[in-house]
Amino acid sequence: MSETMTGARRWLILIVLCLATLVLVVDNMVLTVAVPALTESLHASAQNIQWVLDSYILVFAGLLLTTGSLSDRFGRRRVLIIGLAVFGIASAVATMASNPGELIAARVAMGVGGALLMPSTLSILITVFTDEAERRKAMAAWTVVAMVGLVGGPVLGGILISHFWWGSVFLINIPIAALAIASAVLLMPESKGPWRKPDPLGAVLSIVGLTSAVWVIIEFPKGFARPGTLTALAVAVAALVAFGVWETRIAEPMVPLHLFKHRNFSGGSFSLTLVQIGNGGLLLVMTQYLQFVLGYSALKASLCFIPLAIAALIFNTLGAGLGMKFGNRPLMVVGLLICAVAFGILANLGVDDGLGKLFAGLFLLGAGSGLAMPAAITAIMGAVPPEHAGVSSALNDTVQQTGAALGVAIMGTVVASRFTASMPAGVTGVARHSLGEAYGVAKATQNSALLDSARHAFTHAASVAYVAGAVGVVAAAIVSFVVLRDVKTPAAPAAGEGGSGTEAGQSDASLVPAEA
Repeated sequence: MSETMTGARRWLILIVLCLATLVLVVDNMVLTVAVPALTESLHASAQNIQWVLDSYILVFAGLLLTTGSLSDRFGRRRVLIIGLAVFGIASAVATMASNPGELIAARVAMGVGGALLMPSTLSILITVFTDEAERRKAMAAWTVVAMVGLVGGPVLGGILISHFWWGSVFLINIPIAALAIASAVLLMPESKGPWRKPDPLGAVLSIVGLTSAVWVIIEFPKGFARPGTLTALAVAVAALVAFGVWETRIAEPMVPLHLFKHRNFSGGSFSLTLVQIGNGGLLLVMTQYLQFVLGYSALKASLCFIPLAIAALIFNTLGAGLGMKFGNRPLMVVGLLICAVAFGILANLGVDDGLGKLFAGLFLLGAGSGLAMPAAITAIMGAVPPEHAGVSSALNDTVQQTGAALGVAIMGTVVASRFTASMPAGVTGVARHSLGEAYGVAKATQNSALLDSARHAFTHAASVAYVAGAVGVVAAAIVSFVVLRDVKTPAAPAAGEGGSGTEAGQSDASLVPAEA
């Protein structure tokens, strides 16, 4: 195969990886606008809907480290294809669910499929694109697709729900998954790390610890002192501490924890966690502001996020070239500070503001994220040796998922508490504790004063949450500036660091054709 053909094939492989990422992101976002239709059609209770949403993230986050290790061991393409197949089949089952229990079971299976394919996408990307300039462009494209899916998911969901039944939001996963599978079989070479002994105890401890930790984060807004939450917290701490001790004592650990000795890996991971805590609850808060405070429909509200997607597309593309010129650290710091300015603008939104301030804030948020996020992931994965690409990608995904879940919990708690505190003393019952409930009561009783009070109270609560997000992003910028090495090209591994760096042009010995 000629070099030209090889280069063309790399970019075709990137398309496959983007499709695999797109199916995950779109699915999670379209579901947010399908909740009312699901509730009515399946006669689902609030607890049922909570499990429909949470069952996926529990399984997905809990299995990430284990599936990342499996991809390194058995082949990243193989695990990617299996994950896509599981996700597609589970999506088909979800469309046929006739009760909440069947839908929850399908969501659990989708979580398994998502956990299999997500680590493989990023690990294949860094093994296919060994040249730093190409890797930056590929990373930017991969991030743009994720952002477009994040924003386009609710838009697509709103269109589907308005014309078809609720199952259509899951049906769209099937052709995307099928196309990605066919493309992976035809275009993608197999790659895997060197053979290592299985680590079943490490796998069990990671699954138990991560699942319990995510459970605690999900339950946190309902009351931290509940017996079940405290028990889950104890289990999470015990399992994760035992996992860390075990992984540092065995000769061939499932997860290479020594990577955290590398400043770019640890600094980038910690920065991304802080960013995700700030960004995690953004869509949750913003969609409520658009729909309940401004009175927009689900489709119109989702269209308001287009400036964010456009900015992310533009600045992801610019960031790929700027990263080669200035390095990862300046891009991360500048991008994160732009995000902080965006949160500051959003924190000043009022009940009667037009779209100008909203669009400016979202555009700046997309611009800052477009500069910072690909640079952060490039810094992290540039510190990863090819043999650990799968599990290291999973470790990065786990950190981000945990940060996002924690952000939703924290922002949800902040908004709920400040909303209640900002409501007039005369308002009692459920209307005092929830914008949605207040909206429903106000509509049913034609109480315009209650509706106006709820709109103002939520806007104030959202402002407090956005200020908290700005603080988190500024902290991430400080961490990036202090911890990350200002390196424009991946450095050779330093002595004693266990080979946790890779040369930019180094050939990947593990990227060889293998049996399908």
